[in-house]
Amino acid sequence: MLSVQNYNNSGYNYQPQRAFAPSFKQYGQGYPPYSAPQEQNNGENIGKTAVTAGILQLLSSSLDKVSGWLGNKLVNGSEFTSEDNVRKVVHDMCKKHKLSIDINLVNKDNLPALLKKYGPEFKQELGNELLVVAEGKNAFYHDGYKIAVAPKIKPALLPHEIGHAINAKNFLLKALQKSRKYAVFAPVAALVASRALPRTQDGKPNFVERNAGVLGFCAFLPTIIEEGIASLRGIRQAGKTLGKSVKLGALKRNYAFAWATYLLAGIGLGIGTKYAIVEDKLRNGIYN
Repeated sequence: MLSVQNYNNSGYNYQPQRAFAPSFKQYGQGYPPYSAPQEQNNGENIGKTAVTAGILQLLSSSLDKVSGWLGNKLVNGSEFTSEDNVRKVVHDMCKKHKLSIDINLVNKDNLPALLKKYGPEFKQELGNELLVVAEGKNAFYHDGYKIAVAPKIKPALLPHEIGHAINAKNFLLKALQKSRKYAVFAPVAALVASRALPRTQDGKPNFVERNAGVLGFCAFLPTIIEEGIASLRGIRQAGKTLGKSVKLGALKRNYAFAWATYLLAGIGLGIGTKYAIVEDKLRNGIYN
């Protein structure tokens, strides 16, 4: 899915939806106090830990700003070709991979008819997302309903969504798609694991504490990979279908901006996971 909402856990984002990284304080709450032995809490270690927490928060804020810039570049990016040509690309992708998908370019005028066509359950489940599509800020493929939608003013987003549909036919790539809904739990999982694992004999941080940021990023890496593959499928088919009649630079550039927001989302999740550990140490008097 393509979306301007922050760190969206089900889509291809213009600007990642703020589901994990910035909301650091939610992580690690509601757990019993850390059971590791208390080290000597000198001022130097307290200061280092506090500075680390501040740096992580600053990085999170910076990611938001960069994501916003990327989102604006994508929203305002020019279309690489006409709607008719995009439909040709999508048709060839579906034909080649034997897909039966309802393709829709949505605006506020035709949205009511689409909602009526699929009924009340569809409206309840996807109505809000479709409203964002109609506003030109979102695009998605839903495997359950076998429907791909993009804004009427941004038809070039459709090949990427068909790329998701193709990926869904592959067992491994579908597993990558499904992984995103679990990625948000990485900070809490790391916190629980860091408390469960013993520290080293000399009281130093265990493996999870030392590598929390990397582990958080890795939790989102499957999504980053799958999103990139979906975009590459769309770009390749556009080249095959339209040949030299169009220049693919605009399409590649827009898809690159969108993919970059997923990369930032992964980095943000890594920061959120690391912060969960650091905040827990501060609250429980563990400073190294």
